[in-house]
Amino acid sequence: MKKNMGNADRMIRILLAVVMAVLYFTNTVTGTFGIVLLVLAGVFVLTSLVSFCPLYTLIGLNTCKTKKQ
Repeated sequence: MKKNMGNADRMIRILLAVVMAVLYFTNTVTGTFGIVLLVLAGVFVLTSLVSFCPLYTLIGLNTCKTKKQ
């Protein structure tokens, strides 16, 4: 897996995951929508930890900065 996520993208995903988890665990969002948000938060955290987003490869997006040689 080649990294395709930059640091800013990773931090935004982590922040969104935290917000989604807080909304779920404070019962602000409940039911099926709450579970979907919690699963999406887990995906955001996982993709942030490995710096790879499979969806980015499908659409050809890369937010990771490349090093100049």
